[in-house]
Amino acid sequence: MRQRKWNNSNAAITHNNDEAIAIKEAINLLQITAAINSNDVVVITPNWVNKRQPDSAVVVGPESLRQIIRLFKERNPKRIVVATGTADGETKDVMDSVGFGKVISEEGVEFIDLNHGPFLRISLNHPIVTATNLNKLFQEVTVLVSFTQLKHHEEATMSAAIKNIALGWPPADEHGQPKKNLGIHTELHGFISAMAEQVPIDLSIISASPAMIGTGPSKGIARHTGLVIAGCDPVATDTVAARLLGFKPQAIRYLFDCSNKKIGESVIENINIAGIPLIEAENIFSRAVYGDGLAIDKK
Repeated sequence: MRQRKWNNSNAAITHNNDEAIAIKEAINLLQITAAINSNDVVVITPNWVNKRQPDSAVVVGPESLRQIIRLFKERNPKRIVVATGTADGETKDVMDSVGFGKVISEEGVEFIDLNHGPFLRISLNHPIVTATNLNKLFQEVTVLVSFTQLKHHEEATMSAAIKNIALGWPPADEHGQPKKNLGIHTELHGFISAMAEQVPIDLSIISASPAMIGTGPSKGIARHTGLVIAGCDPVATDTVAARLLGFKPQAIRYLFDCSNKKIGESVIENINIAGIPLIEAENIFSRAVYGDGLAIDKK
């Protein structure tokens, strides 16, 4: 397993009704972009489930993707690649119909559809899916960015940074559409943690503007909260995000498994959180979503 670019459990929480601004502020709080150099291959994997528009909370926002691209372009890396594989339909159809294609073209970065090859094969510590193909880009990436909306999920409990990579990278050419044919969803939590063991996420960006509540990944209710969470440790970042939905890591089995496998930090007291205090973020989220302030971490 490649080591993460930033070996810390720092996270940042920001609040702005403009999602792109909130993302920029969160990444700036992490103080990480100075480490990007001309040798880096930056791969951004956005959550593109299907052709729904960003206000639905099913997919991320095109202009927010542009903001992330520009933050890395300032550092002149060797390559910037937008790479993902949709769960429903052709990735390029989603890219063009929602407006991502225009952003990618205007910013002059690469696009790779992870549902198609050329592939390499990796082994997985999973009882059913013991191996999977991944696009050969996997061997070239030095900075992997997971960019997704925060969602309740009908099978995974929560969809955030770790699940976005775990389901975005395995190809539909092998696993079908949706990616269930060969057993991913038969033991989904184990598959997500098995992928997290093999695919290090360097920067996690989780937007709750909008977030999806009720159920997901595509049939829930969108609620705008203005919150964004970013972090260098995917387990820590997902742990902070889980708090907004009312969960501790023990409630989300793949997150609990990732913690036990020492993939990242899930003890909230050990996570360095910059920006908005966690309790304040929990209250902002719950007021916007449920109409009342609720915080797991309130003393």
